[in-house]
Amino acid sequence: MSFEPSPTRPATPKPTLRWDIFCHVIDNFGDIGVSWRLARQLAQEHHQSVQLWVDDLSALTAMEPSLTLTSESQLIHGVQVRYWPDTWCQQQVADVVVEAFGCTLPAPYLDLMATTTPRVLWLNLEYLSAEDWVEQCHGLTSKVGNRFQKYFFFPGFTDKTGGLLREENLIAQRHQFQSNRREKNAFLNRLGLHLPEDALCFSLFSYENPGLHSWLDALSQAPKRVHLLVPQGRILQDLQRWLGVDALGAGDSAQRGALDIHILPFLSQDDYDRLLWCCALNIVRGEDSFVRAQWAGSPMLWHIYPQPEDAHQPKLQAFLTLYLQGLSADAADALKHFWLAWNTGANLADSWARLSPHWSAIQGNAQRWCNHLARQKNISQQLVTFAEKQIIFAPRNLS
Repeated sequence: MSFEPSPTRPATPKPTLRWDIFCHVIDNFGDIGVSWRLARQLAQEHHQSVQLWVDDLSALTAMEPSLTLTSESQLIHGVQVRYWPDTWCQQQVADVVVEAFGCTLPAPYLDLMATTTPRVLWLNLEYLSAEDWVEQCHGLTSKVGNRFQKYFFFPGFTDKTGGLLREENLIAQRHQFQSNRREKNAFLNRLGLHLPEDALCFSLFSYENPGLHSWLDALSQAPKRVHLLVPQGRILQDLQRWLGVDALGAGDSAQRGALDIHILPFLSQDDYDRLLWCCALNIVRGEDSFVRAQWAGSPMLWHIYPQPEDAHQPKLQAFLTLYLQGLSADAADALKHFWLAWNTGANLADSWARLSPHWSAIQGNAQRWCNHLARQKNISQQLVTFAEKQIIFAPRNLS
């Protein structure tokens, strides 16, 4: 007796979920940068239906030039970008609502959520931290009155957290770009930079720093020429003072000794990635650029957002504890000294000089750290998986 093989059933396609991401823009670009990157990944890589509500479209325009300020709703990279008005009039809610960084949802929207069946999944995307308590708090819930349950998602650097934002093919894209000299030169030329093939480039995107002049002095007196690539931002005033000029803008350049300074426009997210990939050292600020510098796999320094009473210092120290683990004691001490000097506005000449004997090890550690993080699930994957379990596969009452 013979048996015909059973026909293979095609996999049931997963329903597309509707997502509303709310972002309140503060005075920096970290919140909107993370929200925009998450929205793009959900739409492009996970094929979700995504609306991004932003209360200040001009902040997003800086990193997404195709956006039109006069349009209150526009489709960009698969994401419906919506202006978040003071007076709420939207009459629908999504399957999943993401409250980015604890922003307050519109009261009428909450009222609609309360009457929606099945219940809306409410997620609070928190700020990134390497502190120990993040692992314990990731995924916890909170009752909001008698109507809601909110889940807390924490980005992080271990597999017990939500992970980091990373596009599916990001590392392969970086390797391809860095190995293609023609593509790299074309990118730099597009920014108005015509540099020697062996140019040593550093990028600088930080907050104001009273100690910056000491680092610039050291670079200008170094034996090897350095090209400092500076996207427009808050650090320009410190550069102006050091150069003795009244203003600096995109396209301007200056030379002092062995240091060439090039001022760049504020870049799109994709172009900022490419800039980081071109540089041997990346000094970054905030959350989004901090993560992107880690994916660049090159030595980096994080200028953390300063808070009153040095409340940011434990967060900085917690990350350094993880990041420096692959280095010898001397190399780790040298790199930590440079980070702390930068973040306290101290004189940087000595700490910069201490890095030189360990530079090769610091480079290797940056690549090792990148590879380590790339083995973890990124936060967009984890959010989609969690939402599917809560919404699609949740048990239903069939009374």
